[in-house]
Amino acid sequence: MYHQDRSRRARPSSRRKLIALVLIIGIVILLIRAVGPKRPTAIISPIPEEKKETTSILTDLFAKKKSAEDLRKKIQETVNNRWKNYSVYVKDFDSPFTMGINETVIFTAASVNKVPIVTTLYYYAGKGEIDLDERVTIQSADIQDFGTGSIRYDPPGSVYAIKTLAKLAIEQSDNTAGYVLGTYTIGMDKVQSLMNQWGLTQTDMVNNKTSNRDMALLFERIYKGEVTNAASTQEMLAYFKDTDFEDRLPLLLPDAATVYHKIGNEIAIMHDVGVVTNGKQTYYIGVFSNDITNEEEAKKIIAEISKLVFDYLTR
Repeated sequence: MYHQDRSRRARPSSRRKLIALVLIIGIVILLIRAVGPKRPTAIISPIPEEKKETTSILTDLFAKKKSAEDLRKKIQETVNNRWKNYSVYVKDFDSPFTMGINETVIFTAASVNKVPIVTTLYYYAGKGEIDLDERVTIQSADIQDFGTGSIRYDPPGSVYAIKTLAKLAIEQSDNTAGYVLGTYTIGMDKVQSLMNQWGLTQTDMVNNKTSNRDMALLFERIYKGEVTNAASTQEMLAYFKDTDFEDRLPLLLPDAATVYHKIGNEIAIMHDVGVVTNGKQTYYIGVFSNDITNEEEAKKIIAEISKLVFDYLTR
């Protein structure tokens, strides 16, 4: 009887031990889960897939606001039949945007031809083939006694550094400086060869012809430092910035805008081409015109086109 009672008492004790063991195991498992590495919580995007597609569409629509056709129409409205033969070309250096009106039509370059001359000069100076500090004596036969520039008023025998001639050719559009550099210092054949090499296929230095597209190629190369070293590039740009002719492309632009440009004038011809930047946006703009009958009105139209393009690209 004694052994039988003891056995019966042991059964409840075994059950309690089993229950306790299960509880302990459960607690251990909970503790492991609590202190162990947690699974990353799934993030549910608050933007459904179709919303993302809408966002992309809105971005595309915003990008399309800068439309070449839209800008072209605005320029044509500005010209408003006051010119018959003209070209306007815009090329954004920070995006694929371009806009052209007769950009491949060939015009008489007038003094715009000094840009290839001075660019070629600095290209070969960068290669060590020309010394910009070399001094040149201007002979009476060299004087181009017409148009712009101050050298023609100096006595024959006056001496200039080649660098000074380059500066005067751009800043004053000095015809004597351009003539001496193009004829003697470099040679027009050398200028033409380099322009051909760079893809300016519509530029003819002998016959003084070029196109807006060609000048865009050349100014982009100058501005981006692809002609010569950094110091000489800045020297060239300084010539294009501080000219005696700020009454066209730069005239109506805000003070924050910097314009590196070159004008061209002849009878019934009015041009201005160059690079505009405000530190955030940089672009080429060129305006060529011929058969004009009113020079002051032509300058005003170029200034209006320049302001229109600046406002359009920087808005």
